[in-house]
Amino acid sequence: MESGAAAEAVGSTPAPPQVAGEAAAGPGCRRFPFPYTPYPIQERFMAALYRALEGGRVGIFESPTGTGKSLSLICGALSWLRDFEEKKRQEEAQLLELEEKGQEEKKRLVTAGPGHPESKEAAGEPDWVTAFVQKKEERDLVERLKEEQIRRKKREDRLEKIRHNVQLKYAAKRKRLEEDETNRLLQLSKELLSEGAGGDVLEQLDQNEEELLLAEYESDEEKKVVSGLEEDDDDLEEEHVTKIYYCSRTHSQLSQFVNEVQKSPFGKETRLVSLGSRQNLCVNEEVQRLGALQLINDRCMEMQKNKHEKKSDEEAEGKKRRVSRTVCPFYSYEQMQFLRDEVLVEVKDIEQLVALGRDTKACPYYGSRYAIPAAQMVVLPYQMLLHEPTRTAAGIKLKDQVVIIDEAHNLIDTITSIHSAEVSGSQLCCAHSQLSQYLERYRKRLKAKNLMYIKQILYLLERFVAMLGGNVNQNPSCQAVSQTGTVLKSINDFLFQSQIDNINLFKVQRYCERSLISRKLFGFVERYGGPATAVKTNKENQKLVGLQNFLLTLQHGSDKGGPAQGPPVEAENDHLRAASPLMQIEGFLSALTNANQDGRVILNRQGTVGQSSLKFLLLNPAVHFAKVVEECRAVIIAGGTMQPVADFREQLLSCAGVDSARVVEFSCGHVIPPENILPLILCSGPSNQQLEFTYQTRDLPQMMDETGRILCNLCNVVPGGVVCFFPSYEYEKQVYTHWEKTGLLTRLATKKKIFQEPKKANQVEQVLVEYAKCIKRCSQGGGQMTGALLLSVVGGKMSEGINFSDDLGRCVIMVGMPYPNIKSPELQEKMTWLDKTMPRAAGQAPSRVLIENLCMKAVNQSIGRAIRHQKDFASILLLDHRYARPATLNKLPQWIRERTQVKPAFGSAFAELRKFHRGKSDGS
Repeated sequence: MESGAAAEAVGSTPAPPQVAGEAAAGPGCRRFPFPYTPYPIQERFMAALYRALEGGRVGIFESPTGTGKSLSLICGALSWLRDFEEKKRQEEAQLLELEEKGQEEKKRLVTAGPGHPESKEAAGEPDWVTAFVQKKEERDLVERLKEEQIRRKKREDRLEKIRHNVQLKYAAKRKRLEEDETNRLLQLSKELLSEGAGGDVLEQLDQNEEELLLAEYESDEEKKVVSGLEEDDDDLEEEHVTKIYYCSRTHSQLSQFVNEVQKSPFGKETRLVSLGSRQNLCVNEEVQRLGALQLINDRCMEMQKNKHEKKSDEEAEGKKRRVSRTVCPFYSYEQMQFLRDEVLVEVKDIEQLVALGRDTKACPYYGSRYAIPAAQMVVLPYQMLLHEPTRTAAGIKLKDQVVIIDEAHNLIDTITSIHSAEVSGSQLCCAHSQLSQYLERYRKRLKAKNLMYIKQILYLLERFVAMLGGNVNQNPSCQAVSQTGTVLKSINDFLFQSQIDNINLFKVQRYCERSLISRKLFGFVERYGGPATAVKTNKENQKLVGLQNFLLTLQHGSDKGGPAQGPPVEAENDHLRAASPLMQIEGFLSALTNANQDGRVILNRQGTVGQSSLKFLLLNPAVHFAKVVEECRAVIIAGGTMQPVADFREQLLSCAGVDSARVVEFSCGHVIPPENILPLILCSGPSNQQLEFTYQTRDLPQMMDETGRILCNLCNVVPGGVVCFFPSYEYEKQVYTHWEKTGLLTRLATKKKIFQEPKKANQVEQVLVEYAKCIKRCSQGGGQMTGALLLSVVGGKMSEGINFSDDLGRCVIMVGMPYPNIKSPELQEKMTWLDKTMPRAAGQAPSRVLIENLCMKAVNQSIGRAIRHQKDFASILLLDHRYARPATLNKLPQWIRERTQVKPAFGSAFAELRKFHRGKSDGS
């Protein structure tokens, strides 16, 4: 394992662009372009990254927040890519030169005639020249290289023209605007012609209803399904150049990364494309208004399908004219090609890409995909890379490419979450009711294949509800469950017991995807599912009254007084859940196609069938990560806090079949000087009460009192903000209530204003603003108050992604060890699975190691919130003597572990803390 020692304090003042040199990674080592003078740990990071990429390794890289990890990743990886491309060009040139010499030599021998001695040698046993020419695979390689050179030259010329020719840059935009104006005038003339002719309103309704009908479905055996992109697109065959796929958790993190690339020395020359979901990239306002991602996806795909059907309808002359279907005006091949080139010419983040799409009237979602083959760096969210169907649909090819997964501390959980799914009894019953009504209305107009699959889906829904102890034909909110509790089953057992093992779920899943049935059903419910909708009073429509009433009972439940007026966002989500439950159920059906040994189905039976649920739990995330590490040239898993790394090595890499020799670890220190951090393990409190917050002892009054006394003492000597993390919301509330009763809370409040982390995400921002304002006020004026105390929760909203830099977090306290709830059925099943499949580590059962690692991963994420830059300083207090155990201590991040002191008595710890903070106050 490579390890960077604690870095000395070095200046990092950005140098002017012309002065900013290349970072040397040590005497005689490679140099890296960098926007300013880098820290030594950044140089070591880049050097280790370069070696990992060159050696085709799987790297686990840890670099604490505030150490410039993003820039190190950018400059290290793009330096390697630049060198790799140059080396490849030189090898190609040598090979082509060799081939040319061979051709010349062959011509010379032919010209020399049969009597020439060299010619005889050539006619007999072939020498190296003729052998080279005769080898078909080498000739093919040369041809491929020539074609690649021509393609590359054409692409570079095209991009260069766009880069320097403003007239050409906007020619496509002008052409598009002219086309729009022509279409508008044509439409206007049609409307004028049709005026006065009246028009049958009822006929128009029927025409609109055509969009709700399922198109004729053909399975894979009957036809080869064409993709959503243009069939005549030559660029689909364009070879993918060697590139770096960079992914992170959120779109905001990706935008920050792209901004770092723009500021780096590689910002002008790198061909970078940002990928995102339709929700983030769609510029069609009609589609965007749908709000929910699944609805946007389905509507977009439906519009594409309509475009292809429209094209084929126009070609089929003499047939009955079909009703015109909506197509997306932004899905224009020519405009998307233009957008692709614009993306490759200049580095753009998601916001700039969307603005360009609106400006050029081209779809950024598909236009950005056209740019993937030629791009040198592709920036994308986790989901798009780690979920194979999404990856394939996006046109991402990982063969021999480099993948960097940043913010990867929760990678295992992310993969598990992406491939898990849950559906409630209410959703199952609602979907069955909707689909039954749909079938009833359109039975005579649907083809046999559609009828067959709809009946199969209805049967699946019926059996799923039966597994929860209910009946699909009754209101789920009124059906009591006789046997409550949680039951876990293997996939095969679930399929057999629900009597659906004779149904091909792969085919049903494909049908759902390609027929867009959930989208059609959503449109149907939108039209007929609400009481306000005007419906024709014929017999067919009267049957829909049952659907309306059923949806209303689901929405209101047993509340006779009508629905409560909740926030608009929540109301919108409720509407979506009621209107499109089949979309959720499709995810569950897809999950059931996993291998039997890799997952479990959890039957969670609660008070009523509506409250009960079915959940698929993925036990083996490695099965979905294996293809990534198999296909890629190199994979880098990076984060600010990667400790403990055993989970990544064993649960992810080892189970994915990665040879341990291929794995390399790198962990570097922090940029702060050693004297700017004071981590202490406190074994006992002011009254000598041993600190051990187990489930059995933490509720004791003396433990809660001791915690309060520790905080009272700390608040006397720590300036600014103190952040105290508790293992759970429940325990934090319990301690807070106890302190209120004993008067300890009043004592605390004399020194620091007390804030509590809210459970609701939309309230977090407000609490943080008030917390920061209070600290600022106290630092400016006199008075008794020295700042604020924030009571937070491990795994809550404030333990990840929020920076408590400078005065916001001068001391971070961890109360106890936040072990997960081992009574959770999901966790118990995961522990059982690990013990069966993984070897024992250092005499410990894998399940025990998992529990320890989950705990320490949560601790590391929380305590890393305080130190965010080179001049920052903070103390860290771990309140539990169990942290002093060597095995536990070793799971702290290296830069914290190296400076941690174990304090058996409170007195010496308090003296150390007072000295630390007084020293910093005097020096500031």
